[in-house]
Amino acid sequence: MSDTEQTPAVPAQAPAPAVETVDQREPLLEVDHVTLRFGGVVALNDVDFTLYKGEILGLIGPNGAGKTTCFNAMTGIYQPTEGQIRFRGEKISGKKRHQITRMGMARTFQNIRLFPEMTALENVQVGADAHHKTSVISALLRLPRHWKEEREGREKAERLLEFVGIRSRMHEFARNLSYGEQRRLEIARALATDPVLLCLDEPAAGFNPAEKEELLQLIRQIRDTGVTVLLIEHDMRLVMGVTDRIVVLEFGKKIAEGLPAEVRDNPKVIAAYLGVPDDAA
Repeated sequence: MSDTEQTPAVPAQAPAPAVETVDQREPLLEVDHVTLRFGGVVALNDVDFTLYKGEILGLIGPNGAGKTTCFNAMTGIYQPTEGQIRFRGEKISGKKRHQITRMGMARTFQNIRLFPEMTALENVQVGADAHHKTSVISALLRLPRHWKEEREGREKAERLLEFVGIRSRMHEFARNLSYGEQRRLEIARALATDPVLLCLDEPAAGFNPAEKEELLQLIRQIRDTGVTVLLIEHDMRLVMGVTDRIVVLEFGKKIAEGLPAEVRDNPKVIAAYLGVPDDAA
C-alpha cells in the first residue's frame, strides 16, 4: 500500500446524525450514581452522567478532581463502591479490563504506556491482537488462519499509523519517537482494538500550540469515523474547541454539566478553577 492511499482507520460507520437535543440520542455509556471509596477517602461521590453515541464529551476539573479515577472505574481498573456503570446497555461494573476492551471501549493513559523496545508498527499490532481468534496451537504451528490474522493486523496497523500521521516512523522503536509521536502512537494502538468509545486521558499534555491544534483536528477525525470520544484535558482552549458537552468534577463530585459555553460561564466552575468562593465568582 502506498503512502498516498487513504483508507478508513476503523470500520466505516456513519457519524451520529445531528439532532435537536441529546435526549434523542442513543446512550452509549451511563455512569449511574457512582461512588468510589479507598478506605476513608471518597474519590468519587455520587457521580452521574451519560455519554451519547457520536458525541465528544469533555470530563474536566482541577487537579485531584477525580477525572482519571472515573476513567479507571469505567475501564475496570477500579470497581465502584456504590452505583453502576453501563456500556452499550450492559452493566460493566465487575468485568475484567480485557472484557471491557472486547466490548468496544479503549483508552489512553495520562502517562504514556508503550512498549519502548518494540517498533511503532509492533505496538499498534498489539492492539489489533485484541480481536484475534487464533489459538496458541495455531500460532505455534503457523497455520493459515494465523498467517491471515497476522497479515490483516499489519495492514490495519499501517492504516492507523497513516491516520494519526506517523506512518513514516513505523519501523522506529517507540522509545526513539518524539513525545508528540508517542502520544499519537498510543492513540493508534487504542484505535486498533476497534473501539466504539475512545477515552483519551490528557492527550495534549506536553504539546506545543501547533501540536494541540493538530490533536484537535485528529479528535474530530476520529469522531467522524463513528467513534465516540470521552476526553480528559486541562487545556481549556482545546476542550472548548472540540467538545459537544462537558462534565465538571471537583473533589470527586459533579458540579456542572452542559454545553461548552454554559460550563465556561458557570460560577461553580469558575470558583473551582480560580479557588474562590462560589459567591465571589
